[in-house]
This record gives sequence, structure tokens and C-alpha cells, in this order.
Amino acid sequence: MNSFIKIAAFLLVLLTIALLVPAASPYAREIRIATLILAAALFIATLAGNRPPAPVAKPVAEAVKPAPATAPKNHAPAEVITLLAVFQEKGRLVDFLMDDITPYTDEQVGSVVRAVHQGCKAALQEHFTIEPVASESEGALITVPADYAADEFRLVGNLSGQAPFQGKLVHKGWKVQSVKLPRVLHTDENRLPAIAPAEVEIS
Repeated sequence: MNSFIKIAAFLLVLLTIALLVPAASPYAREIRIATLILAAALFIATLAGNRPPAPVAKPVAEAVKPAPATAPKNHAPAEVITLLAVFQEKGRLVDFLMDDITPYTDEQVGSVVRAVHQGCKAALQEHFTIEPVASESEGALITVPADYAADEFRLVGNLSGQAPFQGKLVHKGWKVQSVKLPRVLHTDENRLPAIAPAEVEIS
């Protein structure tokens, strides 16, 4: 789990750096989409890693107390890999991120990014219900309530006094209302599941 989080965080840094490169400006939207996808994967990984074990019902009459049931060792990482598998299946995201795009022209990369964007967007809409945190238009003046959730609002600028705060909405933010990912059936503690199988054509 820690390895996945480190890799995903490293990729997020690379995508952020790409946004600062002038040559990548025509693909800023696509890079932001890829950044959102990786951020979602990190969010799911955090939830999976912090998930407590399911409670075990106590038997009514039993002399020996049974040991509590725990999830298989690789269950949480397998859930994260399932998310990667969804984006790979729909948008070839892993193929794109693992490929060396240096030899390709900006036009070639742009055409591939468009296909990745369309596939990953379809995957997001199929498996997640995503809504903006703030419903107002970006640039509008909004009020942040006193009981706001710290993970839903990032307050920047000249912050002083007590909430509620009033300011200009720079980015509406995103939040997940529901998740419908495939069930994780992999229980092999000796290895992690594959993101996508190797395809072999037998002659």
C-alpha cells in the first residue's frame, strides 16, 4: 500500500511539473484530468488502508472466544489495483503513463491523450458519482460556513478572524457521492493481482 501511494504521489508531482512546462500548455486540460484520476486513486488507497476490520458477532454460548476475522493480507492493495484496472480497461491509462512519450510529437501525444481522456471519463462516470463541492460558478463570491469540512474547502489569501468566510471561488472542487467498483475476489497473500492480463495470440 505504501509503495502504491509513493508511486502515485510521484506521478502527481510529474503531472504538476508538466503543467508548468510551456510546451505542454495545449494539453493542460488532459493533464488536469490525469491529475484528478491519480488523486482519486490516492483517495481510494487512503480509505482502503484505513478501513477497520469487520466486526465479528459474539456467539451466545461458547466457552472459547474465537479470534476476530480479518481481511486477507493483500485485500486493501487489491482494491486499489482494481481501480487502476478500471482506468486501464476503459482508457488505457496505465499504458499511457508507463510509455515513453519522448519520441512522439505534441500532435501524436495530443491524439492519444484525447482517447485516454474519453475512456477514463467514461470509467469515472460509470463507477463514481462525482459532484462539485461548490455549486456556484467559478469567479463568483461565496460564503464558506462556520462548520465547513476541512477537506472540502482550501482557504487561501488574507485569512483572519472566525468563520464564516467570504471570498471568490477559484475552483469549485470535487467530491464523491458514491462508488461502485467491481468486487475484489483476489485472496492470494503471496502476490498482488494484475492490473491487466498479458494478451498472447497463439499461432
